[in-house]
Amino acid sequence: MTTVAVVAHAGKSFGGGLGELRRVLDDAGFPEPLWYEVAKSRQAPKCARQAMADGADVLFVWGGDGTVQRCIDAVAGTGAVVALLPAGTANLLATNLGIPQDIGEAVEIGLHGDRRSLDTGTVNGERFTVMAGAGLDALMIKDADAGLKDRFGRAAYLWTGARNLKASPVRATVTVEGRRFHKGNVTCVLVGNVKDVFGGIEVFDGSRPDDGLLEIGIVTAKSLRQWVRTLGRVVLGRTERSPFVVTTRGKKMRVRFDRPIAYELDGGVRKATKDLRIKVRPKSITVCVPGPGFPAQAG
Repeated sequence: MTTVAVVAHAGKSFGGGLGELRRVLDDAGFPEPLWYEVAKSRQAPKCARQAMADGADVLFVWGGDGTVQRCIDAVAGTGAVVALLPAGTANLLATNLGIPQDIGEAVEIGLHGDRRSLDTGTVNGERFTVMAGAGLDALMIKDADAGLKDRFGRAAYLWTGARNLKASPVRATVTVEGRRFHKGNVTCVLVGNVKDVFGGIEVFDGSRPDDGLLEIGIVTAKSLRQWVRTLGRVVLGRTERSPFVVTTRGKKMRVRFDRPIAYELDGGVRKATKDLRIKVRPKSITVCVPGPGFPAQAG
């Protein structure tokens, strides 16, 4: 019989909350799943590893992209099967894969949906599934962490993004597959594993989470006017036409800055560094996705 485990960020919720999740699992024939609740996403990896050691066949992760990222970082490459329960602010991986914000439907997908092997990326050895970024992207997320996301949801990112538009550029050298791709001032470096990295906006057109490649975008816009032009092109799906953006794709990348700056993985900010070593890990995690009977948005 299938052994089901739940790793839940207790501070996140959707639908009827964790009580409804227990009822849905009970109705589906799993009255006593392995159950682990955490107060912070950084506590989730230990629980995810314990769930696998305890024999979990399907690992349900309740939380946002940060909780999902930490769980996948812990169990990728072990044969784990991860099911997403999108209880966070952005839920970008769930959105890209067509996972609905309905507890019953999300559980159904976890128990009976298709299994899809996805790529992960690594930055300095730590995995991500959606995106990684440095510069304005990381500043925006860092400022939004201070309680704003809980109060204002996605609007918090708009507010903190606007406040950081005048952030000073940083000089960077970017190599892709060992060849120089860019050298000069940048205001944002963004690496993506999926098309949609900003909630409904397809930044990296044509990107797939199982194509064995990562996308990278370098933004050089520095004034408010330049940023407005750049974001306008992005919203219209014309990122490649912006004079302040260059993009490419590859399996291995490196970004070296002239001073330490913070970076983020799937919405979680990490300590400042001068060096980002980025690699793709092809088909390194299995995730439950909608089968033919579900409306799918998977890229």
